[in-house]
Amino acid sequence: MNYDKILLEHGGGGLLSNELIAEKFLPHFNNAYLERLEDSAVLTIGSQKFCFTTDSYVVSPIFFPGGNIGSLAVHGTVNDLSVCGGKPLYLSTGFILEEGFPVDSLDKIIKAMAEAAADAGVKIVTGDTKVVSRGAVDGIFINTSGIGIVEYSGTLSVKSIQPGDVIILNGTIGDHGAAIMKARENLGLAADILSDSAPLNDLIAAILKASPNVHCMRDATRGGLGAILAEIAKSAKVRIDISEHSIPVQENVRGICEILGLDPLFLANEGKMVLFCPAADAQIVLSAMKNHKYGKNAAVIGSVGNLDKGRVVLKTVIGGERIVDLPTGELVPRIC
Repeated sequence: MNYDKILLEHGGGGLLSNELIAEKFLPHFNNAYLERLEDSAVLTIGSQKFCFTTDSYVVSPIFFPGGNIGSLAVHGTVNDLSVCGGKPLYLSTGFILEEGFPVDSLDKIIKAMAEAAADAGVKIVTGDTKVVSRGAVDGIFINTSGIGIVEYSGTLSVKSIQPGDVIILNGTIGDHGAAIMKARENLGLAADILSDSAPLNDLIAAILKASPNVHCMRDATRGGLGAILAEIAKSAKVRIDISEHSIPVQENVRGICEILGLDPLFLANEGKMVLFCPAADAQIVLSAMKNHKYGKNAAVIGSVGNLDKGRVVLKTVIGGERIVDLPTGELVPRIC
């Protein structure tokens, strides 16, 4: 890590984020639970498996089409627990508020969190509040932690991925990132773009009920689909082949990307996940997704090849191929 100061890009979910974690945090905090580097830690206490996760939210703007920082915080934590096979149960929340922050805005955020928690079937059971001087924080930052129980018989992990696995995505990519950009930059575009922020626990429960053979799931948040697949390929040491033609992207999202010179593969999502399962179970899983409101646009987007140094190869719509690697910068900062 050849930097003497932290950059915005170190929080973007790309190459610099991975270097920061690997070279600064892991050497001091490393243990069997943390080294898995999944979205949640999976812990065994007695005979019961639990999942535990934490995340902080600094999105700007705090209100955006399709949600706000409060609903986003609940959805993000619920989803991190769910993709590890957990049934989310309880959340904590911590607020860092800037002096002068409008109370009516706080009311809206708290109400959105309560509604999101009720929708996901979880309870917010503990929390903390700090107020800092003007300029010490940008309005409001929120931390949420969550705990759930793991009842799925399989082991959901990057290490479980096998050559021949099919890769399934539950819907269109880039919606959250495009919604944030439209709100932030005041682009004046007529097209409505809503964040895809949503709780995926009910969808994932339906998937895991349909198939006992799912190998791995990840939610594609910071860094988008491209970054998460690049991370998985490197960790599992396999080649991943995906088809650009098969990856669903809304036309209005594609239009914003063309205007701003962005790649939807690397735009953040807050209601999308990728799943790896044997080809024999692909149709069962796809059907379970399509029968759920958060999976109606699900699609098979690729497959896992042979053992490899770890790379993602995208077959483009014009018939060529390109390597999809971790982004070195951050396309859209403070996205979540």
